[in-house]
Amino acid sequence: MNNRRELLKAMALLPLAACTRAVDINDTTDSPQPGPSPAGWLPVDKDLNLQKVKIKKVKAILTAPYGIELVIVKVETDQPGLHGIGCATFRQRALTVASAVDDYLDDFCRDKDVSNIEDIWQTAYVSSYWRNGPVLNNALSGLDQALWDIKGKMAGMPVYQLLGGKTRFAVDTYTSASGRTPEACMDNVANFREQGYRHIRIQLGGYGATHLSEHPPYKDHGFGHPDDNTMDPQAYKRGIVELFRLARKKFGDGIEFLHDMHERLEPMDAIDLIKKLEEYRPFFIEDPFSPENMGWFKMLRQQSSVPIAMGELFNNPHEWIEPMSQRMYDFIRIHISQIGGITPAMKVARLGEWFNVRTAWHGPRDTSPVGHAANAHIDLAIWNFGIQEGKSWNDLTHEVFPGAPKIENGYLFVNEAPGLGIDIDEEKAKKYSLPNYNYKWTQVRKADGTPVRP
Repeated sequence: MNNRRELLKAMALLPLAACTRAVDINDTTDSPQPGPSPAGWLPVDKDLNLQKVKIKKVKAILTAPYGIELVIVKVETDQPGLHGIGCATFRQRALTVASAVDDYLDDFCRDKDVSNIEDIWQTAYVSSYWRNGPVLNNALSGLDQALWDIKGKMAGMPVYQLLGGKTRFAVDTYTSASGRTPEACMDNVANFREQGYRHIRIQLGGYGATHLSEHPPYKDHGFGHPDDNTMDPQAYKRGIVELFRLARKKFGDGIEFLHDMHERLEPMDAIDLIKKLEEYRPFFIEDPFSPENMGWFKMLRQQSSVPIAMGELFNNPHEWIEPMSQRMYDFIRIHISQIGGITPAMKVARLGEWFNVRTAWHGPRDTSPVGHAANAHIDLAIWNFGIQEGKSWNDLTHEVFPGAPKIENGYLFVNEAPGLGIDIDEEKAKKYSLPNYNYKWTQVRKADGTPVRP
């Protein structure tokens, strides 16, 4: 009888053992390999998935190989060499996020089963009692991405396979072209078009075209800070209309043009600008209203058919659930490394599928290459992908982050190694410490000194 039980048990485990076979990371049959795989990937041990793998340490790694304060979370396990990494970058509060990881999440996660991602996410989310703050959300994002990285390594699969497999061969991206004049911006557009980009965000100088503002009265009175910028809303509006007019005249309909308003205008001015841009067919206009002005979306929808992307500043699910379900915008643009990681992002993507809201995850330079890898794995798997803000990195960054995604002809390709396909060289990361100053968001003001919200 005991022999019969053992035989039945062994037969039941056969499918699981088959699923845990090692994946040849050099096999390029199905997907292109834009670069070499990181060194140190462990062959998958079929017995590893039949036992509990425990978390032994969670730590923050701070580095700045391209001058921006990056916060990486590393989760180490009781299996030698098996670890995962995630992005927790919040450059305005980098040291505070690192403290949240090292002083709180490490103790919270010790000896937990690394496989139980949903349970760890839910309990960590409420472990501070108060939640939905950007510092704790970033720390949780890094932890969550690292756990998915480990699960992919244990399964011998890229993370996108665990999320359902590919629905596209690569991730289409957009890049940003700017210039202090519309003509200068068009020169940059031409350069990016030559590189293969089909979607280009066009900006007139910095956000709000602050260089168009004349010397403001508040500075004559010593108000504000000497580094503050000033915005003339009407000059900005005129400049952006001219920018789009010239873009369509010069490039026709062969390129999709985007623009980021960055919540700088008052709601009625934002609606007025979007209506004026409608004839130039923007792919989308990003963040027309600040999170405090969400109630204006209904009026905007009644006034214009221009597609809208929203959500870069959201960190509370209640900020996006209702407007997505009411189809107040067309693209959800939340920051994966700020809302809590892959686990909640997949739920947001599934929500959007029901209401035909596509994704356009936030992907600036202050998302680390690890965060961009996490974005891309989701992008590959979900049906309602829209577009991805893409970034390329210098050779030094690829040395610190071996296996980082690469962009070719405007398409982003992930490394096909198990997990997120990216690692961090801690010794090299240590050589590039954070800048010796605290990064602050540059304040923009109106002519009388009134602060403008981003």
